[in-house]
Amino acid sequence: MSVKSLASLNTWIKAKGFALRVYREVVPLFPAEEKWSMAQQIRRSANSIPANIAEGYGRFHYQDNIRFCYIARGSLEETLIHLVMCVELNYIPKSLFDSLAEDGEKLTQLINGYIGYLKRSKQGKNIREDEALYDAEDNSQLPTPDSPITS
Repeated sequence: MSVKSLASLNTWIKAKGFALRVYREVVPLFPAEEKWSMAQQIRRSANSIPANIAEGYGRFHYQDNIRFCYIARGSLEETLIHLVMCVELNYIPKSLFDSLAEDGEKLTQLINGYIGYLKRSKQGKNIREDEALYDAEDNSQLPTPDSPITS
């Protein structure tokens, strides 16, 4: 994985920052009885946002990348709903919720913008993988260096 190139992707940077805020500012405020319930759920959904952006980034075809961005956006919505529950259960102060909700809205816009960029640029559109190249049982169909590529 190319962490250096991923670290230049603003959407991923902001998603990671959002997840870290949830870990650092929200989870420590939970009562002990929520240690294995709400805390685990919100950590997983928050961590899923940058993780799915990273996974999509590592894909060769833009449609795969877009699909993982949709998953990241869904995880963001899930995290925001957990935060709604947290504030309504008085686990976190309303001011913290408001700040995270605002960051969540900005992150949604970033993810949507990134999806739009991927749709316009269609990176990896012409990548074609031949299934015969992955058939470990039969190497007779593998092309030789001087054989022409056919479709």
